[in-house]
Amino acid sequence: MIREDEVYKIGRLTKPHGVSGELCMVFTDDVFDRVEADYLLCRMDGILVPFFIEEYRFSGDDVVLMKLEDVDNEEQARRMAGVDVFFPKALACETKDGINSWAYFTGFDVVDVNSGRIGTVRAVNDATMNVLFEVERPQGEMVLLPAVEELIDDIDHKQRKIFMTVPEGLLALDEQD
Repeated sequence: MIREDEVYKIGRLTKPHGVSGELCMVFTDDVFDRVEADYLLCRMDGILVPFFIEEYRFSGDDVVLMKLEDVDNEEQARRMAGVDVFFPKALACETKDGINSWAYFTGFDVVDVNSGRIGTVRAVNDATMNVLFEVERPQGEMVLLPAVEELIDDIDHKQRKIFMTVPEGLLALDEQD
């Protein structure tokens, strides 16, 4: 059985497209196009179910038309509308061009090489040009950290840890807010 902590959300199936089972998916991460992946996971009745990808084509900056195996008509596609789509973190790690998807790091602990553990990445904010890790501190408050390669010293994929050199004063700025 696939566990929630082994995947991350990459989009949502919104509606059928045509009569042959094709679906519109609004995506936040196009990792399925950047890595060798045969399947996506959909949350169906509370569990993650793998669906093999037959084919897909982009229909905009954040929309893809996707044909999933065993979804062969409009009625079957209609039942899939509104379903969240996930991708395995293990497959997202290695991409064709060697770049990880930032969302892959959701759930990783962030450790400052100078001061120790900062917290856990709860989300990745890539709505602006500067990608930010939304990190939950042990006390429960959230802190935003720049997700830039220049600040990342090492990544332990097995232990799920990101070792960073956080600029002096950055955490203190967040505490003043």
